[in-house]
Amino acid sequence: MRFLSCRSIKEIACTPAIKVLMPALSPTMEEGNIVKWLKKEGETVNAGDALCEIETDKAVVTMESSDDGILAKILVEEGSKNVRLGSLIGLLVEEGQDWKQVEIPADASDPSSLAPPAAAPTSTPASPSVSAPPPKLEHPPGKLQVRLSPAARNILETHGLDPSNVTPSGPRGIFTKEDALKLLQEKQKGKPSELKPVVSPAPPQPSAVPSASQATAVTSAYPRPAVPPLSTPGQPAAPGTFTEIPASNIRRVIAKRLTESKTTIPHAYAAADCDIDAILKLRTELAKDDIKVSVNDFIIKATAVTLKQMPDVNVTWDGEGCRQLQSIDISIAVATDRGLITPIIKDVAAKGIQEIAASAKALAKKARDGKLLPEEYQGGSFSISNLGMFGINDFTAVINPPQACILAVGRARPELKVVEDEEGNEKLKQHQLMTVTLSSDGRVVDDELASKFLETLKANLENPIRLALC
Repeated sequence: MRFLSCRSIKEIACTPAIKVLMPALSPTMEEGNIVKWLKKEGETVNAGDALCEIETDKAVVTMESSDDGILAKILVEEGSKNVRLGSLIGLLVEEGQDWKQVEIPADASDPSSLAPPAAAPTSTPASPSVSAPPPKLEHPPGKLQVRLSPAARNILETHGLDPSNVTPSGPRGIFTKEDALKLLQEKQKGKPSELKPVVSPAPPQPSAVPSASQATAVTSAYPRPAVPPLSTPGQPAAPGTFTEIPASNIRRVIAKRLTESKTTIPHAYAAADCDIDAILKLRTELAKDDIKVSVNDFIIKATAVTLKQMPDVNVTWDGEGCRQLQSIDISIAVATDRGLITPIIKDVAAKGIQEIAASAKALAKKARDGKLLPEEYQGGSFSISNLGMFGINDFTAVINPPQACILAVGRARPELKVVEDEEGNEKLKQHQLMTVTLSSDGRVVDDELASKFLETLKANLENPIRLALC
């Protein structure tokens, strides 16, 4: 006999529920946003059916149901932000049961509670169980709010000094460390400060746009300079106003990973100019047979062939050591409205140019539509970022950890070059040159290896017939 956890006589007839929890849809995901529910309450759901769309730290991913049943209750509505992993977002009941009488678990959270809580007002007393620092007095009314250097602030708060009756000596009226030390010395000697007093400012006039110091409680006896006020829609922007732009999960993760990459990976850079006349000529010949491929497709293939020839570059760093990968999976950087994402073309060395072109085009479209599956952007052994279509001559790219290298590709540009004809006579001839820059992790790809890689890549690009041999 099954006993239900109903809390009143009225709930005795309630139906037990199957919990639907916020899943981990990427290895680095900690929270997600509910973009859209694809099923309505009361609809039948089969295992594998698309249940809802979730914005992860990488893309918008469709969540599939792992159970059969009826969607009885949606607990987290569309548009909910920052829903933590494992949070209860919906309830299913088994087929044939009354979904309208579904039992709501006692641990079901209100959707609004799933987002990070707003900061509590500073005037709210601290919990008895938390050891809080002594409250600081508000700045006395009528006194000038002094701008303090960090060192001066520390000295004043440590010794309980009041800087409001002295004149700061720093540039733009900043109260410096020297001012604080002088004030401390005067206090220890028991003498009044010899610095000039400051005249109290006139009472502030009402403002249409409240400042940050007026909108929030003062938490320090020496408040920091006021934050510029938010702009008000429909009104002329006041000097110093700004518009708050909320960061998406993807933007936050991009910022985190870029910071991690530049602060933990010793980047080394090497560049080479490649003559792509042969590639352009081959493209023209292929176009006559209605085979459409881009220069970037040749670059992807040439990179894969070079990695096959030099497997020591097809590596990743796991935090403690180097791992040489057997498969050559190349990540291609795609710019989207949500940020930069790197879908992966798998086993590129075994694919032909035409197959690479079709894969790159399909993955780029899915990336811009936010429809990439996790397995289509997780992993990879080498990255390529091409800004040639934007008219960029050359640039350096940031390594995508745990990968060890990324290739930055610039535009093709015409340049004159001295060449010898069949008779040995020198003459000027125009060539299409393209600069490629390799960013490499110095822990696993040293300068010599990086130089040899670029030398081999240059040879493969300038002689595309080689690409058919691997």
